[in-house]
Amino acid sequence: MSLVQKPTKKYNNKSAQLISDKLCGEIYRKKIKHMFKIENISKDFKDGSNVCHALKNINLDIPFGQLVAIVGKSGSGKSTLFNLLGGIDTPTEGKITLDDISVSEMTEEQLCEYRSKKLGYIFQSFYIEGTYTVYQNIEVPLIISNIRKKDRDSKIRAIAKAVGLEEKLNTRCSKLSGGEKQRTAIARALITEPSVILADEPCGNLDEANRKEIMSLLRSCVQEDRLVLLITHSNEDAMLCDRIITLCDGSVVKDEIL
Repeated sequence: MSLVQKPTKKYNNKSAQLISDKLCGEIYRKKIKHMFKIENISKDFKDGSNVCHALKNINLDIPFGQLVAIVGKSGSGKSTLFNLLGGIDTPTEGKITLDDISVSEMTEEQLCEYRSKKLGYIFQSFYIEGTYTVYQNIEVPLIISNIRKKDRDSKIRAIAKAVGLEEKLNTRCSKLSGGEKQRTAIARALITEPSVILADEPCGNLDEANRKEIMSLLRSCVQEDRLVLLITHSNEDAMLCDRIITLCDGSVVKDEIL
């Protein structure tokens, strides 16, 4: 039985942290081993004398073991928040911590290790190399992580089987369907056993059948010690998640646990 209450909440910036705490619940949070904590995050972009406030005083607790959707119109701040969580950019103000380690205060060397070992990325446009085989595309993160060749093969074959690509390992990715390309990208994201999967519109270029398949696969990625964060414009995809965080004009305007 779930220990988390499941209301729909709307709140302003001043009460954001209080509501986030209530959404997680004290009892629930004590049982969570891992968590992203976002405290008073703001991000500004300057263009001459003009300043764009992309994010404004964001406060969120995001425990692992969930599939979380981040939704909002174009320009709402979704991608900016993802870039901050992914260590690709740094906040203007505030702090992001993962298991009490400050991501926003890491050195460049620490960020490289964080991105390569803690995170897995999935993109709408796949970003797989078409001239490589499925096997070679999945292998890339292992090479970057200096995993020995003799140890790579079993990992690659196991993850390919998990995403239903064991028969396609020697196929060049230029010959794959859209769904197969996205499954290759998911396998590549999972191969280093990351704690967090950041999925940016992973179903945006897929038909209905492949969309359902990919969402089912993302659901299967969720574990007690893993978090899947999903940017999406699709209400259908968002409703398949455990939690929906809605952004508007750089602020959290709704946080719903389903």
